Amino acid sequence: MLDYDTEARDYDDSRGGEPRAEAAAAAVERLLPEDGRTVLDVACGTGIVTARLRRPGRTVLGVDRSPGMLRLAEQRLPGAVLCADATRLPLRTGSADAVVLVWLLHLLPDAAPVLAEARRVLRPGGALITTVDKNDAYFTEPSDLAEATAGLRRRHAPQVTDNVERLTARAAALGLSPAAETSFPGLGQGRSPRAWRESVGKGRILWCRDPADAATAVRALAALPDQDTPRPDPQYRLLAFRA
Repeated sequence: MLDYDTEARDYDDSRGGEPRAEAAAAAVERLLPEDGRTVLDVACGTGIVTARLRRPGRTVLGVDRSPGMLRLAEQRLPGAVLCADATRLPLRTGSADAVVLVWLLHLLPDAAPVLAEARRVLRPGGALITTVDKNDAYFTEPSDLAEATAGLRRRHAPQVTDNVERLTARAAALGLSPAAETSFPGLGQGRSPRAWRESVGKGRILWCRDPADAATAVRALAALPDQDTPRPDPQYRLLAFRA
């Protein structure tokens, strides 16, 4: 996993900046309860998305365990950010109208403890909003790159912690029911075959951690034309579950 304290200063610019944050916040807003007055953004990072969720009459809190990220989030959300782990949220049971988990669960070895803690702090009728299948977002739009990597990604899919089928089953066990779905684009985040090859070489791609899979991926990516031309922007899938 990245050292988010080190990454904090350049994090926003390297991940789509304001345009992507605006798209993400608009998607979250579409899924928030209309009467939601307390929204908790878990793993809020620099607060670039969190701050856009503020409205009159709505309290928005950001939680992260990276002090480096929180120093930037504090500038956007003065007095409304907390340093805490996603498995030990500093809220009372049943006190949140919505818990937001964007770009978090795919990073974890096990999503279950975080889902259980989010459920604990949700009030009856509250919403858990989370990205799912995050690493597939780059391949939802048809492209030669998506086709070339499909086999490797399919083999790895059952192991992914934010796999939609696994999350839906775990949510159901916690008394959370699917309520709505939307998506948003990762504007300017489409990658070229060469960029993907570099990421594979650095061990950053989950479906290429095995050396044999990495070698297969590099060969497939190197065979594609237009090595420096970005393929379609990712399309992130966002689901809401109701308590």
